[in-house]
Amino acid sequence: MDRLKALETFVNVAARGSLTAAAKAEDVVTAIVSRRLDALEAHLGVKLLVRTTRRISLTREGAAFLEDCQRLLAELADAEANVSAGSVKATGHLRLTAPAGFGRRHVAPLVPRFHAQHPEVRVSLNLSDRLVDLAGEGYDCAVRVGDLPDSSLISVRLADNRRLCVAAPAYIARHGVPATPAELQQHNCLGLSSEASQSRGWAFAVPQDPDATREQQDGAPAVQRHIIHIKPRGALDCSDGQVLHDWCLAGHGIAWRSTWEVEADIASGRLVPLLEEFRAPPNGIYAVFPQRKHMPLRVRLWIDFLREQYERPDFWWRSPASPS
Repeated sequence: MDRLKALETFVNVAARGSLTAAAKAEDVVTAIVSRRLDALEAHLGVKLLVRTTRRISLTREGAAFLEDCQRLLAELADAEANVSAGSVKATGHLRLTAPAGFGRRHVAPLVPRFHAQHPEVRVSLNLSDRLVDLAGEGYDCAVRVGDLPDSSLISVRLADNRRLCVAAPAYIARHGVPATPAELQQHNCLGLSSEASQSRGWAFAVPQDPDATREQQDGAPAVQRHIIHIKPRGALDCSDGQVLHDWCLAGHGIAWRSTWEVEADIASGRLVPLLEEFRAPPNGIYAVFPQRKHMPLRVRLWIDFLREQYERPDFWWRSPASPS
């Protein structure tokens, strides 16, 4: 038995639901397809397919085996493509996913530039705020912002991400500047109403004990701090971060946003950072991918490309629409 050919035939039959359709796709007679499946089942010692005159269905073992076969055949195709190109030219289909807001600003504009460098790579980008199952849904790489949940995935930190309070100059002119996080309760704060985000509130690093200091190496006292979370009140909230950003730019209140969203506005003077001395430590922006021994060249090049772009200081200060 040609084991590789048998695996390909099994995947074809499962995908098409018919021995005849699989035989036509492989340009062989139906009897050959049937013999390959029989030989594969005999070799494995399990039934992979239930075949009747009307339909073909996978057994439980067949469904599990199908996923492994699809992955193995895809990795083999990647390996062949890389070798045929001398391991210097990326080819194949790169499947990416990223959060909607971050992806629109800082992933989508980079995709055409990456494709221009690697024209034989086809790129599909999914923007979604749900936690995508990379392995289960067939994605090669995700960009994720914030603390990562424990998982079997591999991550590469691409950049730091901070959250900070910002307001438009017009709002500050009318209402003044809060001196401490506690004073936010006296201001109109723009809240993200989604239950899945900012559920703990806005994070700040405040003095653990205002009277307790320790000497730094340079002799200057440094107050030890700890992280607190507060939930400021306001007249406006929305489940969409872009709407909050627009409201903040229009002077309707104070917002707590990520640096990747507001750096360009701060640099241009459209927004002013507030309470900077109380900013919490940064979390990260990560490239996340399924654990595998041999990463396809196109994925490796994409991650290197992202890291190179995100490490440029001016990348975050440019308007999303600005050219590189």
